[in-house]
Amino acid sequence: MNGYRYKSGGTVSRWLTVLAIVFFVLFVLAGSVISSNYKHIGNLIKVISLVRTQYIDPVQATSLVDGAMRGIVESLEDPYSVYLDPQTFKRLQEQISGSFGGLGILVGVDKEEFLTVVRVYDNTPAAEEGVRVGDIIVGIDGRDVQGLDLETAITLMRGPVDSKIKVSVAREGHPEPIEFDITRREISVPSVEGRMLTNSSIGYVTVSQFNEKTPDEMLQVLANLRDHGMRGIVLDLRDNPGGELIAATQVADNFIPKGPIVYIDYRTGTEDVKDADDNYLRLPLAVLVNGGSASAAEILAGAVKDTEVGVLVGTRTFGKGIVQTVFTLDNDAGLKLTTAHYLTPKKKDIHKKGIAPDVVVENLPDQPGDEQLDKAVELVKRKL
Repeated sequence: MNGYRYKSGGTVSRWLTVLAIVFFVLFVLAGSVISSNYKHIGNLIKVISLVRTQYIDPVQATSLVDGAMRGIVESLEDPYSVYLDPQTFKRLQEQISGSFGGLGILVGVDKEEFLTVVRVYDNTPAAEEGVRVGDIIVGIDGRDVQGLDLETAITLMRGPVDSKIKVSVAREGHPEPIEFDITRREISVPSVEGRMLTNSSIGYVTVSQFNEKTPDEMLQVLANLRDHGMRGIVLDLRDNPGGELIAATQVADNFIPKGPIVYIDYRTGTEDVKDADDNYLRLPLAVLVNGGSASAAEILAGAVKDTEVGVLVGTRTFGKGIVQTVFTLDNDAGLKLTTAHYLTPKKKDIHKKGIAPDVVVENLPDQPGDEQLDKAVELVKRKL
């Protein structure tokens, strides 16, 4: 005997399912792949056979299939395309809203693709446990999140109210990661906040992210500021990691004149255009951006720049100009796949390039005040 055991017919059936899937993949990849890479295909079958017969511990057939699907997506080397196991996909399917079981932090991705805490909200679990702005998240419940896309990371951090999560962070001055055991609570924070700047008729509006509530929140904030005599506006998109594309276009409709806000170009050659109507604020406008302004925030910033309805102030944006589509798979799993590029109204592709501001202003962290905001206010005042 070779030491191989078959526990039941059910096990055999599962392995036959695995082989059926493999041969289906071979069929789908027939043609150029088989003709030019038949040895790789043979290796795939051989690896499955070796794992089945030689690996030290029994392996679930479903684990192999999940691993194969995950590997196919990872081979794309696209951090935004992700195979989603059933648990992660269930969370992602939950409609994005401003109220959820979470930690009370706003997370962005820096140029090195590190998940970085850009804001900690007061009186939230993260604030109470000592999470700080600038902390780099390196682990979530023991999972290494280096290179993980932002949306999936946020999904992993959300969960049922009163459930616990372990978050590991790297912090400057600490040689080892710091671990936090945090209990999720219902978090309800606005994505849009606004106020009149002191001794001026300029409204200051900040958008921390784009979710389903953002368009209505923007309308309420703008109406309130206009009631207080707003004659010019500074829109702050710094460290805004993005969010829902449709929410971003609805917000942009408040600022952009009639015409295209964004073009969405698919591989098939089809094009989807999101247009603004002619009902928009006709007020002097400056938009603050930096390297943390990404994705949906860049849609709004790019539309403002291309239509010349306002001036961009700050530093170059992050440069995420691609769109992901979520597909439902069997067994409650899912696939988030990059399917399109988005282009600005002048059809500029900003992916991995970012958007250059009209007026470059570096914020000096060791200096008091906000140099970027001061410059934006100055530019708006000139047009009042």
